[in-house]
Amino acid sequence: DKIAEEKRALLRAYGAEVVVCPSSVTSLQQYGSPWHFFERQLLWLVIGTGAFFVALRVDRRRWRRFARAAMVVALGLLFVVLIPHVGVGAAGATRWLGTSSFQIQPSELAKLALVFFAADTLDRRAERGERGDWRYQMGPVLAIVGLLAVLVMAQPDMGSTAVLVVIGLAMVGTAGIPGKPLAAIFGLVGVLGMLMAVVAPYRWRRLTAFVHPFKNASGSGFQSVQGLFALGAGRLTGDGIGTSLASWGYLPNAQTDFIFAIIGEETGLVGTLLLTGLFLAFAVVGVRIACGARDRFSGLVAAGIVAWLIGQAVINIGAVVGLLPVTGVPLPFVSYGGSSLVLTLFGAGVLGNIARRP
Repeated sequence: DKIAEEKRALLRAYGAEVVVCPSSVTSLQQYGSPWHFFERQLLWLVIGTGAFFVALRVDRRRWRRFARAAMVVALGLLFVVLIPHVGVGAAGATRWLGTSSFQIQPSELAKLALVFFAADTLDRRAERGERGDWRYQMGPVLAIVGLLAVLVMAQPDMGSTAVLVVIGLAMVGTAGIPGKPLAAIFGLVGVLGMLMAVVAPYRWRRLTAFVHPFKNASGSGFQSVQGLFALGAGRLTGDGIGTSLASWGYLPNAQTDFIFAIIGEETGLVGTLLLTGLFLAFAVVGVRIACGARDRFSGLVAAGIVAWLIGQAVINIGAVVGLLPVTGVPLPFVSYGGSSLVLTLFGAGVLGNIARRP
């Protein structure tokens, strides 16, 4: 568990240092100070560190009693954010609640709530029902995942929807759903995803732009092209911290969705491989923690947290390097964003608690 905590500490430090570089120009333009985003991220890092240590010290079984209540709160907030003039919008999406100085993103809370709700439901129903009746055990979890996906897609937020689906499928798979039903669910998810993309032309353009981004480099492929330029400019060892040209307004969302491209430009292939290696190590340690958990509930929670954080990292990095569509999810522990940072640190703390007290 000490090794796992050291890796999480490295990821947190990496994020706090890297955020200031791509955000300083935007911060200066919008707020008159190059330190605005960094100061806010530092504040969220302090709060998130407190959340991490609370989760690390408190037995994860105590959080189980709040699993259903947390899901109700998450669903309620996802409904509220869709109310006109209540949810805070930006770039054509309405994903936040709050004021200009303080905002939360309900979809981030939904990810954590889903982990605990699914683990609690799957564990209780495995004890009360027949182990062969997978519909009884996993039906409520699949239904909640579907409801969350509908609400988050209505914002619209395809990236967070994909992460929620990854969490749900990983947890029901870990719980022992038979291979044929699991394959059928995967197929159904794929078909529904394609349908949602086809019915919205802008969404279809974003999904297909990653295949040939240079065909429309000034339109739907602009962000992908600029991200690839930034990665290529870094070469082997990078141009140095704080020297990124892409962060001077050339790359949209440089401090959030595409911070991996800035890391590549400033630290090169070496830096990106180091960061990817940290996530890989986190995944390996997380799987070992899940396999070593003494009770079913803790093992499912650990599996859900690993699927959440690593799945989100894969979606983010895959989009930046051109292997996946751009869906707009932050890179865990690294990207700018208060809700994401605090809740991912809390999740990492829960994982650490399972490792320390299996």
